[in-house]
Amino acid sequence: MTESRGLVLIVEDERHISDVQRLYLVREGFGVHVETDGTAGLAAARRMRPVAIVLDIGLPGIDGITFCRALREAGDWTPVLLVTARDEEADRILGLELGADDYLTKPFSPRELVARVKTVLRRAAGPPGGAAQQRVGRLRLDPAARTVHRDGEPVDLTATEFNLLAHLLRHLGQVLTRDRLLAEVWGYAGYRDTRMVDVFVSQLRAKLGDASPIDTVRGVGYRATAPGA
Repeated sequence: MTESRGLVLIVEDERHISDVQRLYLVREGFGVHVETDGTAGLAAARRMRPVAIVLDIGLPGIDGITFCRALREAGDWTPVLLVTARDEEADRILGLELGADDYLTKPFSPRELVARVKTVLRRAAGPPGGAAQQRVGRLRLDPAARTVHRDGEPVDLTATEFNLLAHLLRHLGQVLTRDRLLAEVWGYAGYRDTRMVDVFVSQLRAKLGDASPIDTVRGVGYRATAPGA
């Protein structure tokens, strides 16, 4: 029977960890499929079309970084939650740069895992429709279709990248602190690692190129500005 919340793919080679993850996700109404190596996990992602992927970085076959890169290069923007060890900060940042939506560092509570999965799914769904399209310089953002165009050409963004850009544009001209962005875009009030905001802003700037409206306010946060403002 298909679960009402959709299927979550877990790619984790430590069975005792994936068993606990499965238990808590099933309790919350998710269907769960588990793969224990990256190659099989990537094939399952393409075959099963899960609503979210919980992806360990240190996998046999292909690792989580290669998995995430292959997924995004194929145009698959399924939300990805990376699971990392404490000493994998460089890999964690690289994973976010390659399009992962969030990460958890081992050890973590299975309840936190469930909460993070729900959060990335809410971000992927976005706010309720009905908002008008917004044009800022050479960009056009359509909240209902969740699309961004630069000079009329589509820009491929992850769900989190889209939400971050949309939030900055809704507050055009306002300086938003990293803490505020984490709370309002990611839903993580009081979260200590603000580096994630910097990584996603960097990704947005790279994808938008010289059409990016995002300015850094040193020591504070970020602001979107209209051309000539």
